[in-house]
Amino acid sequence: MNLPRIHRVHQRFDVPDLENPAEFAAEAVASSRIRERLAPGARIAVTAGSRGIASIGPILKAVVSTLQSMGFEPFVVGAMGSHGKATAEGQRELLAEFGITPEAMGCRVETAMETVTLGTNSFGLPICMDANAHAADGIIVVNRIKPHTSFTGQYESGLLKMLAIGLGKREGASQVHKLGLPGLKRLIPEVGTFLLQNTKVVLGLAILENAREHTARIAAIEPEDILEQEPKLLDEARAIMGRLPFDAIDFLVVGELGKNYSGTGLDPNVIGRQRVETMPDLPRPVVTRLAVLDVAEESHGNALGIGLADLTTDRFVSKIDPTPMRVNSMTSNFLTRARVPLAMADDRAVIATGLDTCWRITWDEARMVIIPNTLELETFYVSEALVGECLSHPRLDIDEAPTPWPFDETGHLDQAALFPNANQGRRKARSHA
Repeated sequence: MNLPRIHRVHQRFDVPDLENPAEFAAEAVASSRIRERLAPGARIAVTAGSRGIASIGPILKAVVSTLQSMGFEPFVVGAMGSHGKATAEGQRELLAEFGITPEAMGCRVETAMETVTLGTNSFGLPICMDANAHAADGIIVVNRIKPHTSFTGQYESGLLKMLAIGLGKREGASQVHKLGLPGLKRLIPEVGTFLLQNTKVVLGLAILENAREHTARIAAIEPEDILEQEPKLLDEARAIMGRLPFDAIDFLVVGELGKNYSGTGLDPNVIGRQRVETMPDLPRPVVTRLAVLDVAEESHGNALGIGLADLTTDRFVSKIDPTPMRVNSMTSNFLTRARVPLAMADDRAVIATGLDTCWRITWDEARMVIIPNTLELETFYVSEALVGECLSHPRLDIDEAPTPWPFDETGHLDQAALFPNANQGRRKARSHA
């Protein structure tokens, strides 16, 4: 059978969007009470995580420059738990990909993995913190606030998580994840609060991103206000994040997954699947069959999240680097998400198999959606079975003329041709520049 015809869809998001995030970051730091808390010459650790936060390089540079203009001695400290293979070199390489280097920042960038133990949590496990950050005169916690990919709660991914897991390095991250999901939900706020109250945190800088993956807001939060303000910012972040506009999808094709898109490789808030031991899936969307075609170059072979899929390609499997994937999985204590599904010879075979097994009698009946990744959702494709629903949706614009499938002679789908404005297209453009 011929594959169903596909139509390009543009999703419109009415969300806030900062034109110059670095300028807002500088203003946020300058208007804070940091001068009241520290004397000139104080050494300030500024956290940098492993997530692909929009404009994070310029934002951190603005923070560092502003602190220097105020007479302080800032340095950047890697705060990413076990990522980067849980090594100083690996974490330094990850930060460099975001433009976070000593030359770009104008200050030291520390990625050593040594920690100090500051106490124990309610389970009797050690509470750890990066040794360089702990030795500083002050700490500025910089992180994006967003819904977590494994649970919902008052505190999810944000400033407390950066304290408890990011600055905990591999040892601290392991302890927070030790008891799985129940422990994670309890220990992020507990350990984060302990570190907030027992270390030299002088400021929190919260970044919110919108559905376009642009900076929506930057807020400087005084340390005594973080516990009260973070849940409010989490609610705001949840309201402006990108999602798919369908309740049920027979077959979802994801171009690629990666740590640059989500800590889980695929964002469960987008695909509806959690695949966490003892945890039910999210109520929407309900996806019958899910395929992932490739792993992003920026993920360096860390294919965590492939366990959320039902199908993939031999190409994907050949790119898996077991070391970062194993370290990340063992540290997080969620093993299901690392299971490798059925692999097919090429992209065409994956799509045909997905259509064959998505519980529809004919391929033309299948409600199929194709997205580049789970972060960039402004442009995607649907099969003809979804055209009517798209036409009646107030935020969707659909091309009524179908788009040809851009397969080459080997059955490889040209994702850059389908998604020129997504990461795949930008990556190809850079390679030809």
